[in-house]
Amino acid sequence: MELDFDSFNVETLKNGYTFHSQEKRYVCNICGAIFEEGEIYPYNDRFFEAIRAVQIHVEKEHGDLFDSLLTVDSKYMTLTDNQKELLRLIHTGMSDKDMAVKLGISPSTVRHQKFMFREKSKQAKLYLAVFELASEKRQLDKDRILPVHNGAKMVDERYVTTEEESEKIMMAAFESFSPLKLKVFPAKEKKKIVVLRKIADQFEKEKKYAEKEVNQILKEIFEDFATLRRYLIEYGFMERTKDCKDYWVK
Repeated sequence: MELDFDSFNVETLKNGYTFHSQEKRYVCNICGAIFEEGEIYPYNDRFFEAIRAVQIHVEKEHGDLFDSLLTVDSKYMTLTDNQKELLRLIHTGMSDKDMAVKLGISPSTVRHQKFMFREKSKQAKLYLAVFELASEKRQLDKDRILPVHNGAKMVDERYVTTEEESEKIMMAAFESFSPLKLKVFPAKEKKKIVVLRKIADQFEKEKKYAEKEVNQILKEIFEDFATLRRYLIEYGFMERTKDCKDYWVK
């Protein structure tokens, strides 16, 4: 399960689906299934409008969203294994005493950790409110920071790139965008990331590619396709199986 945290808010993460007002459709956060507003969807000999249909879909096809979010493979999931286990027990409705026995700790330790969870929740709410109010002030497109891709291995200053910087980097690196042709593969890390982001867009997300197919696509972009393939994997834009049989972009 991969999530685009730039697109979701807390409520859509909890729901498991997102409503796109312009397209008037509901989209499952997990598998991308689409439910168009105004359409009727059958399930178990009954028929449902889009909003109820997507809710049933998330529940029946993906199960407990709590566990899916708790185990999500993301750089933003910073909870320790012990914290995750305690949250799982809290989610079941277990008493403090029973949780303490289950975890081999004292009830007071359980209560203290629950208190800390609540305090961090308050901190997060205040941060979100302040940040969202600040973000409501329209920012110039050229100053907007590009989002970090989901597979990023280590997020640091290399990822702090504005729209304007990205455009300049791509204009210098590519000789053509349709078809995509790379003139030179940059040496600087920040520029590499911008170029690799554009190249990764040439692959369909979640589709499995054989190494031969990957090489063919990359060869049409740049003669040193092996270097492109290596860096796509190294920077987390692309993943592959251990036997290198299948490749896919994240």
